[in-house]
Amino acid sequence: MISSAIIPQPLAKLPWRLIFLVAGIAMVGLLTLYSAAGGSIRPWALKQAITFLVFLCIAIGMSWIKETTIKSIAFPLYGAVLVMLVLVELLGFVTKGAQRWLDIGVIRLQPSEFMKPAIVLVLARFYDLLPAGDIRKWRAIWPAAALIGVPAVLILVQPDLGTCMMIVLGGITMMFIAGVPMRLFLAGAAAVAVAAPIAFSMMHDYQRKRVFIFMDPESDPLGAGYHISQSKIAIGSGGIFGKGFLNGSQSHLDYLPEGHTDFAFATMVEEWGLVGGLLVILAFGAVIRWGMMVSLNARSRFAQLAAAGLSATIFFYVSINLMMVMGLAPVVGIPLPLVSFGGSAVMTVMLCLGLLMALERQQRTTSKLV
Repeated sequence: MISSAIIPQPLAKLPWRLIFLVAGIAMVGLLTLYSAAGGSIRPWALKQAITFLVFLCIAIGMSWIKETTIKSIAFPLYGAVLVMLVLVELLGFVTKGAQRWLDIGVIRLQPSEFMKPAIVLVLARFYDLLPAGDIRKWRAIWPAAALIGVPAVLILVQPDLGTCMMIVLGGITMMFIAGVPMRLFLAGAAAVAVAAPIAFSMMHDYQRKRVFIFMDPESDPLGAGYHISQSKIAIGSGGIFGKGFLNGSQSHLDYLPEGHTDFAFATMVEEWGLVGGLLVILAFGAVIRWGMMVSLNARSRFAQLAAAGLSATIFFYVSINLMMVMGLAPVVGIPLPLVSFGGSAVMTVMLCLGLLMALERQQRTTSKLV
């Protein structure tokens, strides 16, 4: 064990177990992208490695932010992201039929990604300010519903069903954790069931096709159902221990579309098998458990709600992608963070972890003062 005297004091206070765990997941992702490219660091692995290191440094830097600062920026951050979502609709960059990015010259931003942690922070702050006696009143419901609904609609029209779903799920989770009565969730579920046919009629053709294919992927195995069918084949062919690194036939022979993005988990499991897949799932579970422990040990209502919501955001990322690649949910374009290629997911998860580390550091600082 390395003596604490060797490590500078600020670095010694970092949650190194979490950092090494996250780095391990990212390394699995880099190996998967390296294999998906046929044994080359280009075009995906090298770029992903740089993105991860940049946002890891940002997350570590964020760990020194005080809880009072996070509280103070919750509403301004939400407002800024909301303005960016409106600008996307007016001036957004269009690619692959979707208008989701803002081109500001140096980089292209996807504001909807910033809304995932922003919705958690703004609802945590809202319920932190709300008197405890009002949690069962109407004033605890409609402002939160508006805070969730406005960005969800703006994101849905981009169109980005997957991100819209995560914003809504994250917001509803925050309302549930805050203590909103269960009967209101049941009433909301009934309203969703009634509105579902209307929402379905408003979907784009490709989105409706995804729902049909999810219900019966074999109805079009060479067309719209091709992704799910090939993903299942790749996962199943991996067996217990996999075919071995660089020996995945489905991804290397281009049978598995998007094997480096949405279906990276299928690419990985084909080569590393059930054992490799379970290890990755357990690693994500450990990260989420750490986040929930931060929530359980929180000394303020805001920290408790924010930590639980940020952990839930990571959970939804992982669970939706895993269900998607296994054919248990429609394909909605949610990547597996740190494993799938894509800077947006890496950014969102590392921002969530940076905020969690800041809240965890605040707990340790407070405990020493008590």
